[in-house]
Amino acid sequence: MPQKFQQLKKAKRLKKSSQKWLLRQINDPFVEKARLEGWRSRAAFKIIEVDEKFKIFKKGKIVVDLGAAPGGWSQYAVTKVGDGNVVALDLLEIDSLPGAMFFQQDFLAEDAPEKIINLLKTITHNKSGRCDIVLSDMAANTTGDHTTDHMRIIALLEEALALSSKILSDGGCFVGKIFQGGSSDEILKELRKNFSTVKYFKPDSSRKDSSETYLVALGFKAEHVVKETKERTS
Repeated sequence: MPQKFQQLKKAKRLKKSSQKWLLRQINDPFVEKARLEGWRSRAAFKIIEVDEKFKIFKKGKIVVDLGAAPGGWSQYAVTKVGDGNVVALDLLEIDSLPGAMFFQQDFLAEDAPEKIINLLKTITHNKSGRCDIVLSDMAANTTGDHTTDHMRIIALLEEALALSSKILSDGGCFVGKIFQGGSSDEILKELRKNFSTVKYFKPDSSRKDSSETYLVALGFKAEHVVKETKERTS
C-alpha cells in the first residue's frame, strides 16, 4: 500500500488539529525531499539555505547546536565542518550521529554552560572551550496568545544569546529563530552591539504560513563583550 495512502487513512482517525498537521506533512515537498536525501528533518533545508546565503560553515569550524532534536541542523553541520566538531543538546533524546557529540540537557540549566565548555575542550586543538558558530532553531511551546508566544520566543532567544557570549570565539556567528510581528528591538540592539553584521533571513523552505524567520549575526566582538561584562560586575 502506498505510504501516502496509508498516512491519509491514519489521518481520518486523528483529532482535527492532528489531521491538519499530518496532511500538511504529507503535502509538504520538503518533507519528501528530506526523506529522499536522508536528512533527519525538513528543517535541514533551512540551515542549508542560511549557509548558502551567508557562508557560515567552513572545514574545521566548531559548532554548538542548541535545541538540536531530531538533529537535522547538526547533520548538515557535520558535512561542512567535519567529524568531531559539532556539540549538540536538547531536552529530548537525540539519536546518535557520527561526527557529532549529542547530550540530553536543558540549556537553561545552571550547569549547561560548564558542560558545553567541557565538551568543547575535548575537541582537538580547542583548549579554550569556545566555538565558532552557535545555532538555535528552538521555539517555545505555543499558548495560542500571540503576545505571550512572542515574549516566550524572545526570552528563549535572549538566553541563547547570553550563552553565546560565553562560548563564542572572536569573529564567531550566531543563527537564531525568531517570529515576525512582535517587537524585537532589544534583541537587535544587543546583536548589533556584539556583532559586526546582523541580518534577517527567511528561507524558502520555511513554511509560507509560518511567521518564523532567522536572525543571522556575523563577526562576534569577543573583546567588546568581555570588557562590557567586566564593567558591569566591577
